[in-house]
Amino acid sequence: MLNENPTFFKSLQQAVRGNMLGPLLLSEPDAYDVVVIGGGPAGSTAALYAARAGLKTLVIDKELTAGAAGMAGQIVNFPGVGPVSGVELVQRIRDQAASFGARFVTDRVLRVDLGQNPRGVWAGNGVYFGRAVILATGAMGRKHRIPGEEPLVGRGVSYCATCDGAFFRGKEVAVVGNTEEAVEEALTLTRFASRIHFLSPTQDLRAHPDLVRELLEYPGALYYPAVHVIEIVGQEAVEGVRFTNTKGEEERFLPVAGVFVYLPGNVPITDYLEGQLPLGEDGCLIVDENFQTAIPGVFAVGDLLCRHLKQAVVAAAEGAVAAMAADRYLRGRTRLRTDWSG
Repeated sequence: MLNENPTFFKSLQQAVRGNMLGPLLLSEPDAYDVVVIGGGPAGSTAALYAARAGLKTLVIDKELTAGAAGMAGQIVNFPGVGPVSGVELVQRIRDQAASFGARFVTDRVLRVDLGQNPRGVWAGNGVYFGRAVILATGAMGRKHRIPGEEPLVGRGVSYCATCDGAFFRGKEVAVVGNTEEAVEEALTLTRFASRIHFLSPTQDLRAHPDLVRELLEYPGALYYPAVHVIEIVGQEAVEGVRFTNTKGEEERFLPVAGVFVYLPGNVPITDYLEGQLPLGEDGCLIVDENFQTAIPGVFAVGDLLCRHLKQAVVAAAEGAVAAMAADRYLRGRTRLRTDWSG
């Protein structure tokens, strides 16, 4: 693979930039109008709108179940769609995009070159080129997961109380984290859960004092400072969590139906960009009102953005806007075209 041979990759990249490889890599018929990296709700919707606009569109995605939406057991708040699994929702969008000519390939993107045009995208099984690129790789970048966390995503493990809180109405849940986001999400859960066990890896919470006070004063919330979660327990669904204090003493087990995880490191996946785009707070990409990055013709949507509300419908809307902006960029227009035909 290219990333295992830096010398070969550097030579290939220099050859591409100098057009030394000629039509093998850079001939116009081989370049896509739009390459979308990531195939969740944001990326697949971007592909739908790009393909519908008559643009030659490619989506590169690791696999259908790799992203947050694909792991969701059930989505109930996507407009016009009844309760549906995340996989089924994304597959529906993909099928619709494919009906307009979008191509989907399963591959892992290793590197990109956004400075050339067409922009180069190196993946495990090939090299692709696009005149515009839409980045939609999500934010599942935390390397160190809690044992038991990954197999139970969508089965009681969640990263969004707004999305999944209603599934735990009248049940006990745990929230793991110490940030303002974790506290806000716990307060959202007070509308649904019968009891909230807040497990913080530090003695103090890193959140606004008013939010902390509201959480600690809520009668259904129990606060556990300076603890380490050992394992999320469950077979087909979450059954509880095991934890100790930070000294590894006094192991305890809490029987809960859900675990909402907000630990540091669940950051946007941007390693393949290799510093070509500026990052904002928490490693998120910076975009304008049309989701264009600092490089014209390169767009970013979904969980790559700090301002993003983690809802499938919001991600899909961002993908639609970015695709229309890409169409405008490619056709040399200065304003988005109004399209009321849906």
